[in-house]
Amino acid sequence: MNSTDHALQAARPSRLAQALRFDNAFVRELPGDPVEGPQVRQVHGALYSRVRPTPVAAPRLIAWSPEMAERLGLEATDVESPEFAQVFGGNALVDGMEPFAANYGGHQFGNWAGQLGDGRAITLGETVNAQGERWELQLKGAGKTPYSRFADGRAVLRSSIREFLCSEAMHHLGVPTTRALSLVTTGEPVLRDMFYDGRAREEPRAIVCRVSPSFIRFCNFELPASRGDTGLLKTLIDFTLRRDFPELSGSGEALYADWFGAVCERTARLMADWMRVGFVHGVMNTDNLSILGLTIDYGPYGWIDDFDPDWTPNTTDAHGRRYRFGTQPDIAFWNLGQLANALAPAFASAEPLQAGLDRYADAYNAAARANIAAKLGFAECRDADPELMGRLYGVLQAGEIDMTIFFRTLAQFDPAAPSPDLFADAFYDESRRKSVAKDLSDWLARYAARLKDDPLPAAARREQMRRANPRYVLRNYLAQQAIDRAEQGDYAGIHELLDVMRRPYDDQPGREAFAARRPDWARNRAGCSMLSCSS
Repeated sequence: MNSTDHALQAARPSRLAQALRFDNAFVRELPGDPVEGPQVRQVHGALYSRVRPTPVAAPRLIAWSPEMAERLGLEATDVESPEFAQVFGGNALVDGMEPFAANYGGHQFGNWAGQLGDGRAITLGETVNAQGERWELQLKGAGKTPYSRFADGRAVLRSSIREFLCSEAMHHLGVPTTRALSLVTTGEPVLRDMFYDGRAREEPRAIVCRVSPSFIRFCNFELPASRGDTGLLKTLIDFTLRRDFPELSGSGEALYADWFGAVCERTARLMADWMRVGFVHGVMNTDNLSILGLTIDYGPYGWIDDFDPDWTPNTTDAHGRRYRFGTQPDIAFWNLGQLANALAPAFASAEPLQAGLDRYADAYNAAARANIAAKLGFAECRDADPELMGRLYGVLQAGEIDMTIFFRTLAQFDPAAPSPDLFADAFYDESRRKSVAKDLSDWLARYAARLKDDPLPAAARREQMRRANPRYVLRNYLAQQAIDRAEQGDYAGIHELLDVMRRPYDDQPGREAFAARRPDWARNRAGCSMLSCSS
């Protein structure tokens, strides 16, 4: 049955309606599009358009996050009820929901792209839990919006699995992120040309419910600024301060400056966290940077396997490599520069904005130094330690050494017996291992000397390194294995992988395979090495 044969029902599932208390500040306090519905259009003078999800044939819940459900005040019986799948599959609304798609513009791959907007994301509403926390519930892949342009607003199962798993995996790694509540299949196929090579095929469709205190991004401010609508720009700034930054006080330009500086600092700490765990976002456009400093929009992401600062998982970025691993802190700074340009009409001069950008540089350098101390097991990062880490990175790259395995193994290092054989399992190529043997031995000797001069006791050092260097990360090939099974109707791989990623810093006996280096068969396989923006 086609989704258009279904009418969206205004449902009131008894427990969901009781558990989810809505306070939709975004649509209540900000100007909206006077036209409703998904017809594609340019929207001026408004920050959102009201649009409802497109109903689907057979919504079925296949995975959910118990931690996120509990945070929202939902019990297992609520989530596993038939009503839940109807609501979070796009077929029904709980009383209090006011669905909309946000209107924004942005820079994509360094170029101004004009109006973009939520092309396949529809916010259901903002719910406030018993602790007073505000959570915006957003369906990704729920159908067309006024900002879908030539797309259909839908999402395939493979990309939905990846977003669901990564949202939760990053949270458990301690990296600021949007969350995922649920993953619902629709019972309908969707046509996709994954690599834009003319080989489109039908794939199963799915919808992820993303959850965040706010989905406002850098780009939300860029569109009104680009149109010269300073009034709308200031309205959005004031709203963002009021709702999302209540800890900031003051008024006028001083408050604006403090806010921009806070955004810069949060973004800096996020970049340091990405670099610490080896995460590559893959598409750091300004519409994919959160004003709250959260990881947002999980598309063609990946984790570094063999250490390579020039690697990007995004096929669209394969030539220019703008969003490669090593450039992420610089790209974040560039994006903040675009945000500063957008905010400039709200400031009398550029000095407060430059001060905020300076705060980014200072915050990132401080966080990067803290990461060096944590990853290498030092009481503090001394002035010579960044150069020591830089030399190690050179060895890791030259030797094609697995980043995650190496740093996790380093915690077992005995400075009294600095043997490179300890790291044998981290190498992908035996000839590379031989070629860097002397350089690795020399580095280990230098590292051993540094440890002997450090006041941190050995047990404390190992524990610190264990907390900074994960044992398990969501490697692309692991996600692809779960996707392959799910496309055949077996969802157990999703559940198992989600469970492993709940404790990424713990050794989990019996699950050593999830911590292994990337197998040779996955080196160049689609979904395991490179991914496209198509989903």
